[in-house]
Amino acid sequence: MSNNTKPQHQDKNFVFGKKNYKFMFIGLAVIALGFILMAGGGSDDPNEFNEAVYNFQRIRLAPTIVLIGFGIQVFAILVNPNKK
Repeated sequence: MSNNTKPQHQDKNFVFGKKNYKFMFIGLAVIALGFILMAGGGSDDPNEFNEAVYNFQRIRLAPTIVLIGFGIQVFAILVNPNKK
């Protein structure tokens, strides 16, 4: 028996288009911004409590920005790249 297999044609197209990747990078940047806004607020002295942990930026704004970033990621996955 001879093993004459033809090389299979592989489709070189990406799953997502340029438009999808652009939205994915924007969403990733928005998520990173949210986590950066969440950081900090600690105290240098472990025996002293810093109220900055509970400010508006860390409790409301940063998590909202992270969720918006995840929403952008979902949109980037679902958007049709072939639609003009």
